[in-house]
Amino acid sequence: MRLKYLAGVALALLAGQALADDQAIRDTLGRLNISIPVKSISETPISGLYQVQLENGRVLYASADGRYMLQGALFQVDGEQPRNLTAAAESKVIGDLINSLPREDLVIFSPEQPKTHITVFTDVDCGYCRKLHTEVEELNALGIEVRYAAFPRSGMNTPTAVTMQSIWCAADKQAAMTRAKAGQSVPQASCDNPVEAQFALGAQVGVQGTPAIFLANGTLVPGYKPAGMLAEEALANQ
Repeated sequence: MRLKYLAGVALALLAGQALADDQAIRDTLGRLNISIPVKSISETPISGLYQVQLENGRVLYASADGRYMLQGALFQVDGEQPRNLTAAAESKVIGDLINSLPREDLVIFSPEQPKTHITVFTDVDCGYCRKLHTEVEELNALGIEVRYAAFPRSGMNTPTAVTMQSIWCAADKQAAMTRAKAGQSVPQASCDNPVEAQFALGAQVGVQGTPAIFLANGTLVPGYKPAGMLAEEALANQ
């Protein structure tokens, strides 16, 4: 009985220590003015180092007592191929966020039987976004569904944002997107649309330029890639 009692006390102390570490790390984030909510705090393969997963998908690392914090990539190099543990953790959460966007809130160009999809945060006045759009048919032919989310780079109080809101409010969103990407005018329209919310989400997950292409597993391809290369990456990162 005494051994069971001592074991119970030890477990209680360990649990208390874990809670204390958790709160210390959260307190440190507050002192650093990091206002993004914490999704989880978990152990890493390195003793005493904790992974701090923020709700926007980004990862920080902290000591157990919260006195030290760092930002950067953690690699596992004990296998044949080095593995970026930080990128894997971030991609998982970001992928979940982006893949949860309702299909009706996106402008989608899809083949009959897609093999996978990409989500492109786009700006209709961006040159490389326009170049990518000319290759959407090729991407579809390769089995890639293209999902467009709105990201007017210069902000919501711009003519580009107005155009993008008109696209999302058009009766034929695909045709309106193609017109805008070709530099043609789009009839102005208004409705309850997701453009501002998607712009905010893009900023939240780290979009800094367009096109910002997220593969199905949350991996970011920052910028234009030719359709063949992009399709190959998309199929490898489902």
